[in-house]
Amino acid sequence: MTIRKTLLRAFLMIGLVPAILLAALAFVKARAAMQEEIERNLTSQAQAVAADINKILFERLQNGATWSTLEVMQDLQVQDVDKRLSNFLAKLQSGYGGVYSRLAVLDRQRLVVASSAPHMLGQHIGQQQPWKHVTMAGAELTLERPRPGDGDTALTIAVPLTTQFSPDVWGELRLSFDWAQIDHLLDGAAGTHSMVLVDEDGTVLAASRTLRQSGMSLPGIESWHVRQRPDGAFLHDGSPLLKQQVLVGLGRAPGYGGFAGIGLSALVIEPQREALAPVQHMAEISLAILATLALLTILIARSVSGTIAQPLASLTAYTRRYKLGQDPHLVPPPAHGEVGELGEAFHQMMQEIDEARLGLVHASKLAMIGEMASVIIHEVRTPLGILRSSAQILRREAGLSIQGLELLGFIESETERLNRLVSTILDSARPRPLRLTTVDMHVLVRQTVQMLAAQLDQRQILIEKKLDATDVWVLCDSEQITQVLLNLIHNALQVLPNGGTVQITSYQSDERFMIEIADDGPGIPAMERSRVFEAFFFQREGGVGLGLAIVQQIVQAHGGEVTVDASEFGGARFIVALPHPIHNRTAP
Repeated sequence: MTIRKTLLRAFLMIGLVPAILLAALAFVKARAAMQEEIERNLTSQAQAVAADINKILFERLQNGATWSTLEVMQDLQVQDVDKRLSNFLAKLQSGYGGVYSRLAVLDRQRLVVASSAPHMLGQHIGQQQPWKHVTMAGAELTLERPRPGDGDTALTIAVPLTTQFSPDVWGELRLSFDWAQIDHLLDGAAGTHSMVLVDEDGTVLAASRTLRQSGMSLPGIESWHVRQRPDGAFLHDGSPLLKQQVLVGLGRAPGYGGFAGIGLSALVIEPQREALAPVQHMAEISLAILATLALLTILIARSVSGTIAQPLASLTAYTRRYKLGQDPHLVPPPAHGEVGELGEAFHQMMQEIDEARLGLVHASKLAMIGEMASVIIHEVRTPLGILRSSAQILRREAGLSIQGLELLGFIESETERLNRLVSTILDSARPRPLRLTTVDMHVLVRQTVQMLAAQLDQRQILIEKKLDATDVWVLCDSEQITQVLLNLIHNALQVLPNGGTVQITSYQSDERFMIEIADDGPGIPAMERSRVFEAFFFQREGGVGLGLAIVQQIVQAHGGEVTVDASEFGGARFIVALPHPIHNRTAP
C-alpha cells in the first residue's frame, strides 16, 4: 500500500467516524429526551383533565344530595304535588345554564310527578340498571351510565327522597347531567391531540372531536388494560382508535372535597410518528450534513494526501540517484513504504538534528514570549498615556466636527479603560508587600469618599456614613486598604442609578474592626455570591472581574476576611473584617 492511500484512509477515518458517532449519539439522546418530555406533558394533561371531570361530577352529586333535602321536595310526602315543584325544577335547570338536560321527581310508582320538561309529566320511568353508587352528604346516590353516541346523552343521578322522621323512600329526584359537556371539555383540552374518557373497565365514555368526527362508534379499549396501568405514559398499538403506534398519557384524578371519584381515567393520545416528527426532521438534516461532510472530507483528503505523498516520492527518486553515486549526501529513509530504501544511519542522524533544533526553537520561543509578556504589560501604559494626551490636546483644536469630537471621546474612554485593565492585571499578578502603619480608619474612609466626591455629585449619589466604631486605629497598609474601599464603593456606583444610596458603617466585633458598604442597587443573586470574588467573574457588561478578587487578596493579606450578602435596602452589602484594632491609648 502506498503512502498516499494510507494517508487518504487515515484522513477519512479521522474526519468521518467521529462525526458519524457524534451525530448518532446526538440523535439517540435527542429522541429519548423528546419522547420523555412528550410523555411527561401527556401525563400532566391527562391528570389535569381527569381532575376537572372529577370536580364537575362532585358538584353535580353535591347538588343532588342538597336538593333532595329541600323543603319543596317534602310536598311529595303528603301527595301535595302541583306546578310549584315543576316550576322550581325549571328554574333550577335554567339557573344552571344548560348543565342539566332535565330535572324530574318520581313518586313511589315511578311516575313523573314534577319535571323541568312539562311533556314528561305522568310518564313512567322504568327501573334502570345502576352503574355506580355514591354516598354524598348522607344521601345514597345512584348513577346510570351515559351512553355516548345516543342522540340525548346524559349522566343520570338518582337521589331517593325520604322524610325527616322515617327512612322510608317516598320518591326519587332524578338529575340528568348533559354529558355533551364532557365532550366539550375534552375538545378544549385536546388541542392537536386526541382524548378519551374511560371507566374502570376501559369502556370509552367520551371522546374529543377528532375521534367523534372520524365516524368511530367509540368502541371499548379494554385491550389497553387501563385498570392495571399506573398513572403515566406508555407506547401502545392505536387499535381500535388509530391505525398506528401511539403515545398515551394516562391520568386519574385525586380526591376532591372528600369525593374519591368514580374510577374514571383520562387518556391523551398522540401518534408516535407525529410526536417524534421534529426528531425525524433533525435526523434528515443530520444525514444531509454528514453526506456533505463526507464529500468535502474525500476531496480535502485526496488533495492533502497527494501533497504529502509527492515530496516522499521525490525523496525516493533522489535516494535512487544517490545509490548511483549522483549525490554525495545521504538522505534518511523512513521505516517502511516508498522511502524504505533510504539509509538507517542518516535517518537517525537527521532525526537527532531535527529534534535538537526543534527543542532549541521551542525553548527560545518560550523565553521570548515570557519576556515580551512582562515588558508589554509594563510598557503598554506609555502609548496609552500618549494616545489619551493627544486626544485631549486635539479636543482643544478649533473647528473639529461633531463626529471628530465623538471619536476623540471614544479614544479617551477606551484608553482609560485599557489603562484600568492593565493596572488591574498588574495589581492581581504582582501584589506588592504590605507596608504596615497605624491608621485611623475613619479618616481613611472620609478621604476615600472625598476622592470620589466629583463622581458622586455628578450622579447625585448619596453617601451615608455611620462610623460608630470606638477603636479606630488599625495596623494596615493604608494605600492597599484605600484600594479596597475604592473598589467596593466604585463597584456599587457601577450598578446604582442616579440618585442611589451607599451606606458605610463601622463597628467592632470579636476584637475586629468591621466596615460594611451597602447599597440600594439590584443586589447579587444568592446563588452567585460565592463566586463574586473569583478572578474574571463579573455580571456587569464591560467588567473585567478582577476588582473584587483584588479586594479579597488585599484583605486576606492583612489576615482579615471579606464577605457579601443582601443589604437592608435590597441591594448588596460587603463586610470587611480587619483583625486586632489598636486601642486609642496606644495609637501614635
